[in-house]
Amino acid sequence: MSAFQLPVMPRRTSVITVATATAAASAWWYSDRAPYPYSRRRLLDLQLPFLSNSDLDQVLRARPGERVLEIGPGTGLQTLHVAPQLGPEGRLDILDVQQEMLDHVMSQAARPEAAQIVPHRADARALPFDTDTFDAVYLVTALGEIPQPRQVLAEAARVIKPSGRLIVGEFFDRHWIPFGRLHRMADGEGLHVIERRGPSLAYFARLRPCWDRSSAC
Repeated sequence: MSAFQLPVMPRRTSVITVATATAAASAWWYSDRAPYPYSRRRLLDLQLPFLSNSDLDQVLRARPGERVLEIGPGTGLQTLHVAPQLGPEGRLDILDVQQEMLDHVMSQAARPEAAQIVPHRADARALPFDTDTFDAVYLVTALGEIPQPRQVLAEAARVIKPSGRLIVGEFFDRHWIPFGRLHRMADGEGLHVIERRGPSLAYFARLRPCWDRSSAC
């Protein structure tokens, strides 16, 4: 066998491996439910292809002193990455319907060089914030898990400053929102898509409020 030739897997082993992987994927697909259960939180610590923290940085572009909202922080994979970028003068509000998730994030959030992290247990369809509060809002694999995602976009558009931005990250699963659907919903809620990164099955989209929020972009 050449030094550059990969070993050939026996056909029987190959079939078993594929079957096992398919069974595992099917079990994951049909057991996936929203909101993502805290009992399965370890999977939320994994960075997904095209939705890594470095990919988020490219579209969020967090700056020191900003006030930012994260909807659906999970175990804090993005929270603990973004907060230091806002600096001690900044503030990162995190919002979730599961108190266990918020408690988990806050147990890791004692970092003096980072922005103040403030947890809120609330429904993303009725955000407990004033209009034009945030410089940015972001959701990573969370929008599709919330019933009435268009209402979530409407609320996000309301609390973002006119110069602010909304970042939506979606990954292919049972709750995935295709980019075309996101684009249509955003148009109807006064949000303009200005950037997309990644393929259709795993993407980040950057949106901003339209100049006239009372009409579609």
